[in-house]
Amino acid sequence: MDRKRSCTLCGGAVMLLLLLGHMTNALEVPLDPKVLEGLPQPPTITHQSPKDYIIDPRENIIIHCEAKGKPHPSFSWTRNGTHFDVEKDSKVIMKPNSGTLVIDISGEKAEAYEGVYQCIARNEHGSALSNNIVIRQSRSPLWSKEKVEPITVQRGMSLVLQCRPPAGLPPPIVFWMDNNFQRLPQNSRVSQALNGDLYFSNVLMDDNRNDYICYARFPHTQTIQQKQPITVNVLDIEAMNDTVLAAFLNGSDFWGDSPSGERAPTFMQPPGMHSTSMVLKGDTLQLECIADGLPTPDISWSKVNGELPSGRFSFHSFQKTLKITEVTDADGGDYRCLARNRLGSNHHIITVVVRAAPFWISAPQNLILAPKESGMLTCRADGNPKPTVTWSVNGIPIENSHKDPSRKIENGNIILSAVQTGSSAVYQCNASNEYGYLLGNAFVSVLAEPPRVLTPPNHVYSVITNSRALLDCASFGSPLPKITWFKNGQSVVDGDLYIIHKNNTIEINVARPLHSGKYTCIASNSLGNKENHVYLEVKEPTRILRQPEYKVVQRNSVAEFECKVKHDPTLIPSMIWLKDNMELPDDSRFEVGSDSLTIRDVREDDEGNYTCIRNTTLDQDSASAMLTVVEATPTPPIIMEQPDPPTDLELTDQREHSVRLTWTPGYENNSPIQLFLIQYEDSLHKPGVWVNMTEVSGTRTTVNLELSPYVYYSFRVLALNEVGLSQPSAPSRQYRTSPAQPDVNPSDVEVIGTSPDSLTITWRELTGLESNGPGLQYNVSWRQKDVDQQWNSLSLANVSQYVVTGTPTFTPYEVTVQAVNDYGPGPTPEVVLGYSGEDLPTMAPENVKVSVQNGTMAVVSWDAVPLSTVQGRLNGYKVSYWKLRSLHKQDPEPKKPQEFIFQENETESLLLGLHPYSQYNLNIRAFNGKGDGPSSPNQIFETPEGVPGPPADLKVENLNLDSLVVKWAPPVEYNGHLTGYLFKYQPINTTDELGPLKELLLAANETSITLDNLKHSTRYKFYLNAKTVKGYGPTVTEEGVTIMDEALIRHPAVEAGKAPPAGRMFGSVNSSVEENHAVISWEYSGPDRNVYVEYVVDNSKDPWKTEYVNGTRTYQIRGLKPGMSYRVRVVAKDHSDATVHSTEELLITVPAMTSKQVDIATQGWFIGLMCAIALLILVLLIVCFIKRNKGGKYPVKEKEDAHQDPEIQPMKEDDGTFGEYSDTEDHKPLKGSRTPSNGTVKKDDSDDSLVDYGEGGDGQFNEDGSFIGQYSGKKEKDTAEGNESSEAPSPVNAMNSFV
Repeated sequence: MDRKRSCTLCGGAVMLLLLLGHMTNALEVPLDPKVLEGLPQPPTITHQSPKDYIIDPRENIIIHCEAKGKPHPSFSWTRNGTHFDVEKDSKVIMKPNSGTLVIDISGEKAEAYEGVYQCIARNEHGSALSNNIVIRQSRSPLWSKEKVEPITVQRGMSLVLQCRPPAGLPPPIVFWMDNNFQRLPQNSRVSQALNGDLYFSNVLMDDNRNDYICYARFPHTQTIQQKQPITVNVLDIEAMNDTVLAAFLNGSDFWGDSPSGERAPTFMQPPGMHSTSMVLKGDTLQLECIADGLPTPDISWSKVNGELPSGRFSFHSFQKTLKITEVTDADGGDYRCLARNRLGSNHHIITVVVRAAPFWISAPQNLILAPKESGMLTCRADGNPKPTVTWSVNGIPIENSHKDPSRKIENGNIILSAVQTGSSAVYQCNASNEYGYLLGNAFVSVLAEPPRVLTPPNHVYSVITNSRALLDCASFGSPLPKITWFKNGQSVVDGDLYIIHKNNTIEINVARPLHSGKYTCIASNSLGNKENHVYLEVKEPTRILRQPEYKVVQRNSVAEFECKVKHDPTLIPSMIWLKDNMELPDDSRFEVGSDSLTIRDVREDDEGNYTCIRNTTLDQDSASAMLTVVEATPTPPIIMEQPDPPTDLELTDQREHSVRLTWTPGYENNSPIQLFLIQYEDSLHKPGVWVNMTEVSGTRTTVNLELSPYVYYSFRVLALNEVGLSQPSAPSRQYRTSPAQPDVNPSDVEVIGTSPDSLTITWRELTGLESNGPGLQYNVSWRQKDVDQQWNSLSLANVSQYVVTGTPTFTPYEVTVQAVNDYGPGPTPEVVLGYSGEDLPTMAPENVKVSVQNGTMAVVSWDAVPLSTVQGRLNGYKVSYWKLRSLHKQDPEPKKPQEFIFQENETESLLLGLHPYSQYNLNIRAFNGKGDGPSSPNQIFETPEGVPGPPADLKVENLNLDSLVVKWAPPVEYNGHLTGYLFKYQPINTTDELGPLKELLLAANETSITLDNLKHSTRYKFYLNAKTVKGYGPTVTEEGVTIMDEALIRHPAVEAGKAPPAGRMFGSVNSSVEENHAVISWEYSGPDRNVYVEYVVDNSKDPWKTEYVNGTRTYQIRGLKPGMSYRVRVVAKDHSDATVHSTEELLITVPAMTSKQVDIATQGWFIGLMCAIALLILVLLIVCFIKRNKGGKYPVKEKEDAHQDPEIQPMKEDDGTFGEYSDTEDHKPLKGSRTPSNGTVKKDDSDDSLVDYGEGGDGQFNEDGSFIGQYSGKKEKDTAEGNESSEAPSPVNAMNSFV
């Protein structure tokens, strides 16, 4: 059976609300209408707009100002410090009985109403002021127009994409998206900074894209603006030759000037090692660190000399931003952000300075004073810097107001003495510093009012026994009334039975029937007394005496639950029954009596939990019971439950370190017991903690337990079956084992050298169970190894380390730690070997020699330092060397030292990667775990001359028919004295086959050469090497093409021989057009691997056709249609098939094919056909003549009506006659035919249509009907054009014409 009780107290809530309300408004004039009647009150601002009010220019401006007072205040406004005449502006309306302004800005510019507004509410008792309300229009300015150049960056370099959105009001929210309006993915490598810029710690090839778009969302106007897309080209310079690199760099900004490999972190934002951030107290602080590095650095944060504020800090933007909310003064100080990757780390210190806008310590409060009373207005505010506090009276600075002898200012407070009637006023306190201001209004109302009690008279408070009771006596008067309480004529004092609060409410913490009765409160001041009576009734609680019980009933039987209650006779209880915490089903089988519930004809769905709730107006009680419905069978169901706990625990066979535990199993509850779990409690070392000790089979009821010395054991047993564990048994009696000496020593003993003259010994302490007895201590012993001396020993307790001082530097020591208690020592401890602390090496390596092998390599050797000078474990040697200067030219700045580390057994090393013809400095130092020793004297050595680097900026200019100019710049690295250049060149054909090679030796001071007598329209390859006394350096190559002979070209797009524009890869483009093809030639200074020719029919919406150019400067476009015009261009594409360079478009026209007319008049078959037709006509004429002579009539008119002229009634395709037609060769419609709106012409089903020959101009004949085209086309041409017929000329007309 499950029973649930609850008790709800009613009656005290109303009193508590009155108590809190009275405390809050203790200095306010009450709002009770009966009290307010005839009671004056100075104005009080109750509602106003925020200080910084940003308006929407699409909506009217509403500036709130509400106030209360008696009489009701009037309102006026100032704007920018001067009076604002609302009545003179037709656009401005002030709401009735309010100071709220409504400004209609329809048809007006909102800027005209921007400014600083202040509301003044005044009545005859004073003037209250609102805050200065700054009205500003929200702005979402357009992005300034700018040309965004593509950015080319080397793989691995860092990159910043600037957003720089327009400054809006309020500031916009910035985010980055692509062309598909998808947010760009961000991670620890790529992230958006607080200022909206997109930072790349290092770029990958995957970052190559042309749609980095920054968006700015202006929240007030809900508008979004877009910056021009930014294109980022990521290059792998090491995988590209100079020509390809130049192609990619053309026309774009290059980010990074040298190959970038893995590198330690450096900070991109904020730069440098230190920065400062200012935050206002109470605001949210955001600190940001973004680092460059490869691999991508990890960012971590810490506070120097402190901890990050618990519960108020969080990390954002992949640990790059530290956010601290609700900043306090304690949050000021230095914060360290650490950037780390596997190559090293770097840190940046941000000094946070916390300032504070003014905040109230004690805001001025309203004063209600009686005549001749005294009072004080306080105004205490704080901030950083300390705010300046000034006072005003009715809006006038107090120093400019009328003098009042009853008022003086001391320590920033206003002291009022012996105030007079009529001296009511509103005082304003202004506390301001550079970060803001506070304005507090407090009125001083001088009233002479006798006491009034606001609590309703004869109010009855009812509470339940043992609950809390609150009796209120809310009052008002001036002077402030004194309240005195009486119960049944006896004075009530503050003490154990009653608590009298500051607002004069009586609290009875535990109400009992003896507290019932009549209570009287008397309010008195110098103007009179007022008393009020209230009554307290303490009721008996409601209790269920007979509660419902668990029922198991058979289906179709009757179930009955009882619920009898005892209650206070003055309270009338009600009863509610619930089933599974829901209302009872709406079923007549459920009968609710005065103290019972009956369920008839029980069904399976009636099973559940039934709850009886007895309510009164003050409390309630409830109880529940389960109903189980079973089938009408005598066999009850088998219910398996957890076993009952074991009982009768007994300890036998008691020995020093063992005991036998025996118990009696509890009831199994229809599930066999599987095992027993034995637990123990050590009340000496860990009282209240039960620890699993052992398990035994469910068939056993006894176990022998092995025990530890010096433990106060208590045992308990739990049984486990298939359902679960039972409740624990009652604990056994306590069994105490005898103390003994420890049987284990501390583990994890370590010896650490922490300083040159000390070593630290650490160990893991024994637990209380391992101590085996009282007085546990540790004997710590140490001695110097391999030295004949005694052990130094010390006994310590409750510690886990000891520092031995005064040791020689880096000396081996033997150490032992043994456990000891009052009963003896533990086993013999193991000896642990360790060393005292190291010191810096004292000697530098000697006999340092440098042997220069060639211009890029040298061998350095040295003598090993004596081990006695290392003062520690020699970890190796550090060889530092750096380039001092070049022997050929002055370096712009000295190179940073390079450092190599060598093992302790190495005394020789190779220095690789040296610059030829340079001077270097070198030193060596030994190092150990403590640090580096002194450096050896600097060794200065010089490297000999080497071969020079490649000449720079090789290019071909001034291309002509038979000459060109090749220019270059000297090598960046001379590596010696430059003696000259080797220049070679040879022609190459379209299949990259090389022609004869010519060589020229040039002087060192030459940087260009003009080549004459070259072959026109020919591609040449040029080779250039720089030379020193050591030989030739690397070869640079370039290619150039002499232009095509003008006699061979037509429709030139660019004047022949004219140099291409600066910064462009393509030069002049020429074309030559034949009947069905065109030859295109061009100049191009980029790589030939990705060049294509593209063309499309002029004025067509068809896509461009693209044909790949196989490493040549000319290309023939085949399959062009005669009479058509085409637009042609040559383009270069990158690896992603995006166009990076393009020529201007050429417009070429393919000439129409020459007509090959045949004079059919001389053909024999044509002469024979004409004769046959003439003979047939002659026969018809003879027949007609004979019939006419016989008197017959020929129905010419009828036949004409039946067979109209085909020029008037065209023939249709669906009846087998001729209709529309379009030439399948050039898609040009015949004159007089219909042309669809999309510019295409439908082709007839038959290729043999005679309409093909209606024009006759093209001379395109089929076998059938050729004569028709020959003889009818010319005659009918003018007719077809003149009447704009939609049909082709009819062959019948052709016959008529012939006749």
